[in-house]
Amino acid sequence: MFTLFHGTTIVCVRRGSRVAMAGDGQITLGTQVAKATARKVRTLLNGKILTGFAGSTADAMNLLEKFEQCLEQEKGDLMKGAIKLVREWRTDKILRKLEAMMLVANTEMTLLLSGAGDIIETEGNAASIGSGGGFALAAARALLEATDMPAEDIARRSIELASEICIYTNNHITVEVLGEKNKHGKNN
Repeated sequence: MFTLFHGTTIVCVRRGSRVAMAGDGQITLGTQVAKATARKVRTLLNGKILTGFAGSTADAMNLLEKFEQCLEQEKGDLMKGAIKLVREWRTDKILRKLEAMMLVANTEMTLLLSGAGDIIETEGNAASIGSGGGFALAAARALLEATDMPAEDIARRSIELASEICIYTNNHITVEVLGEKNKHGKNN
């Protein structure tokens, strides 16, 4: 069973050869906004892997550092790095107490990772986590179906729409993208 983390929304969108991950910037403590400009989406391995996290910020920072180490040990293989991280996350006495979820992606796949031992290769061209994740996922799926917008625009707009509904999500958005645009500035 997934834990619902308040104060975050992360969405990952694929279109053509591009993958984009977006996250809002709100950190909520209890009933108050503690920070509005947090950066919950990052790249790892010199821009080859996208990561987004939901949960305790300190826990997520520890997991991101550990995940990057696992990726380096596995020579950048996303699945092998994810398996190594989740195995340690689930079995290590300290790591298993960390409360977070991660969405990670490269140009080939998107994975949802949790401390419960979950490694889920997501289906379709959109995935999300966090308290506003369901709203962002619905928006991303609709935009993928009804428009020809690029992945990064869909990811951004999905967070914007989620922020209008979810009280734990704001519209201070970070977007990271993998993949190349063609010579006309459009997605490949």
